[in-house]
Amino acid sequence: MSAPASRPQLPRSPVVLRDGQWWLVGRAGSIPVSDAAFSAVLDNFAQVVAAADQAVADLRTRQNDSSASNPGGRR
Repeated sequence: MSAPASRPQLPRSPVVLRDGQWWLVGRAGSIPVSDAAFSAVLDNFAQVVAAADQAVADLRTRQNDSSASNPGGRR
């Protein structure tokens, strides 16, 4: 699987990546995702979510750096 190890669970979803295998998780238990096409979609989605998280973190860092360099609050 090519999904990032840093994102073992997709936010607000019933899927978890355990040891390279996607699992559907519910109150009654867990079952492995056995469909290769569905696993590929989950991998791609996890990569997109990780990239979006990184982009937001980068924006916050830049915003904080700008605020620190301009303590008067004007940009």
